[in-house]
Amino acid sequence: MALHSAHDSQIFIIGCGISGIGAAQKLLKHGFHNVHIIEATARSGGRIRTGNLGDNIVEIGANWIHGPSKENPVFRLACDYQLLDKESMSEENQAIEIGGHLLFVPNWFTSSGRKLGPETMEPDLTRCVSGTHTMDDVGLGAFGMYKTLPGLDCTFPGGYEGLIDHMMKELPNDIVLYNKPVKCIHWNYTKNGPDTKGMLFPIMIECVNGETFAADHVIVTVPLGYLKKHQNTLLSPSLPLHKLHSIQRMGFGTNDKIFLEFEQPFWDEDCELIYLVWEDETHLTDVVSDVKISWIRKLIRFTVLKPTERYGHVLCGWIAGRESEYMETLSEFEVLHSVTQLLRLFTGNPTITPRKILRSQWFHDPYSCGSYTYVAKGCSEYDIDNLAEPLPLKGSNSKPLQVLFAGEATHRSFFSTVHGALLSGWREAERLVSHYTPASGSFSSKL
Repeated sequence: MALHSAHDSQIFIIGCGISGIGAAQKLLKHGFHNVHIIEATARSGGRIRTGNLGDNIVEIGANWIHGPSKENPVFRLACDYQLLDKESMSEENQAIEIGGHLLFVPNWFTSSGRKLGPETMEPDLTRCVSGTHTMDDVGLGAFGMYKTLPGLDCTFPGGYEGLIDHMMKELPNDIVLYNKPVKCIHWNYTKNGPDTKGMLFPIMIECVNGETFAADHVIVTVPLGYLKKHQNTLLSPSLPLHKLHSIQRMGFGTNDKIFLEFEQPFWDEDCELIYLVWEDETHLTDVVSDVKISWIRKLIRFTVLKPTERYGHVLCGWIAGRESEYMETLSEFEVLHSVTQLLRLFTGNPTITPRKILRSQWFHDPYSCGSYTYVAKGCSEYDIDNLAEPLPLKGSNSKPLQVLFAGEATHRSFFSTVHGALLSGWREAERLVSHYTPASGSFSSKL
């Protein structure tokens, strides 16, 4: 097989989310120029997706910068691009230690139409945060693995996609091949591999539309949910058993949002979070198995979008697990009707009527198949390491680092976060940079 120098190496990145974009940026900065991103959809950003509810900007995907401090690369980029307000960038904001949980001023309503006082206990929101159907699915090890960063979580006034737009502007215009879902990555050709301009390559990427691309290295940044669904067909030869088992063990939850716009608020002026408390617990256990009836009962909290001057009177309802998956199958009208009846019941006000609705549908998104990773029962940090391990495995005589893996699911400490996704993309780019950079410092192939 003909040898390629670093500058000539053909590198393809699967997925144009922040992980793939970050990997491309770092490779280009280190002198690689044959770098392309293959994206299944018509847009960049992946699970970072900003939408509109009337005149309001809302986050259909990633919502916050978790831990906006100097340790967080997403925060540093947002500051460099001047995408945040002064309060979010203040040293005081960066120093706040909140352990990953926002502190909200709540309002409480019950299913009998009563408004409760502020002394009410706050419920455990862990299940909703994980996107799981039940806390029985979450492994105890998760609470020691996930690392929180200092800083009071903040949002992008102009939308999270502004970060993606700025990052994309730093890449060549033709670097992304859009609307090209990948069918299979054929790797580990030792001979008779794809031949391009007299050069043999160990990898052939086959797209659904029949197009093929020859590569030296592929960085796979697709969501864990997509890997779970296509684990047996995405690579040929198939993934090693220990990687397959880790993919199966790891959890990938669904956490959807339902945005509602109102003419006037029914909540207090200082309210930031609304809790709904069902009083008929016995009835709840009786119907919980019938998701068609009980799905609306999982919608127990709403975030009040602030500031009002920016958003108007908009609530964001959060729903997770099987109920969110079922909600996605309903029409927008059916969701609006159910949520309207729910709010009328809890407020005791029969005239409350949201005037606009927008909801996410991450479980049925064919290229996400859910929202983000959680550490499931029986899963450990070794499963994350297994997922991140490049192919071929160490000890093989084949060309090294053919298939690399990035994305939030591959980061030990920051899984489920945007900064985890970005750091993992940088990690795999740096793996290739190191591979082509001998100890002497010259930039040539180790092969």
